[in-house]
Amino acid sequence: MVQGTLIASQLAFFVSIAFSLAAWGLVAARYIWPAVRGRQRAEALRPLLMLHSFRFMGLAFLVPGVVSPNLPAAFAHSAAYGDLIAAVLALLSLLFLQSRAGVVLVWIFNLWGAADLIDAFYQANHAGMQAGQLGAAYFIPTLIVPLLLITHGLVFWILLKDASSRPA
Repeated sequence: MVQGTLIASQLAFFVSIAFSLAAWGLVAARYIWPAVRGRQRAEALRPLLMLHSFRFMGLAFLVPGVVSPNLPAAFAHSAAYGDLIAAVLALLSLLFLQSRAGVVLVWIFNLWGAADLIDAFYQANHAGMQAGQLGAAYFIPTLIVPLLLITHGLVFWILLKDASSRPA
């Protein structure tokens, strides 16, 4: 019975992520992308970077009582501090957005942030993490991470689109 409950819990976790990816994909296609696609690069990137400035929420993986004491430490530390670095990079990118250094910072932020999210999934799988070990932080990978992944894709699109539209 316990094994069946564990499987059902993991299945619910992955189904939640899949539905969140689909729902946020629809929101991005219908509302976010149309709102930013015609703007100048800096103005298109600004709301996406502002969203990512909230990545400090990953620090919740380090808070006892929010997550299970059995949450693998390797996952918790990697995800928490990776998110914190992404939030700092997003804020620095916002600060310098109008300059050439700002564009470089956006590239660094976006490469780091996307890799950090992918690494978190790898670390969780590698550590054998169970969905229930996330405790109240369950909403982070099931609701927020899909939105962050999609918006990382939009940032890449904006950066690449802008780079390809410039004369050589």
